[in-house]
Amino acid sequence: MSTTGSTVDEAPAAGLSPQPPAQLSWERFWQLIELIGGEPSVAVCATFEDGCERLAEVLAAGPVEEILGFGECLAEALYRLDREEYGTQRAVDPELPGESLPLSDDGFLYARAAVVAAGRAAYERVLGEPELFAAHSFRSGESLLYVHEEAYEVATGEEWDHDTRYDYESCSNREGWPNL
Repeated sequence: MSTTGSTVDEAPAAGLSPQPPAQLSWERFWQLIELIGGEPSVAVCATFEDGCERLAEVLAAGPVEEILGFGECLAEALYRLDREEYGTQRAVDPELPGESLPLSDDGFLYARAAVVAAGRAAYERVLGEPELFAAHSFRSGESLLYVHEEAYEVATGEEWDHDTRYDYESCSNREGWPNL
């Protein structure tokens, strides 16, 4: 199986473009995300950090095009979650049931990254049922945001200097925030 390009048999995750611009298939992207360890790992900080390090090492050992493609796929996946129905939810601390806090812009970005890091199944569930986002709202997937940049630096000796097709910063998806 090729690690680049989509085949007719590959279905992208719900709401994602059929072919990311940097030629990394969605199937390969989600295979790489699995290296983090899924939802259980995202819930435990040390395990999540280890998973992100493992993912960066794998990316750095592969072709640079795969690192670029990973960055594109990650940006698009985060962008798709940048919507009002997710961003206006409140962060729910599992340690303090019944209490919640509004999400800051950074908190919203990190929670979206936690959804992606939890894997394809979790991502698709949240896309299909926005109310499930709250379960991820107190998790921080921040480290995932830098995996491709670190891998690129190791692989090339240069800093990441690439703009992705999608801006994943909070509230950048204008269609997702029609009231802004």
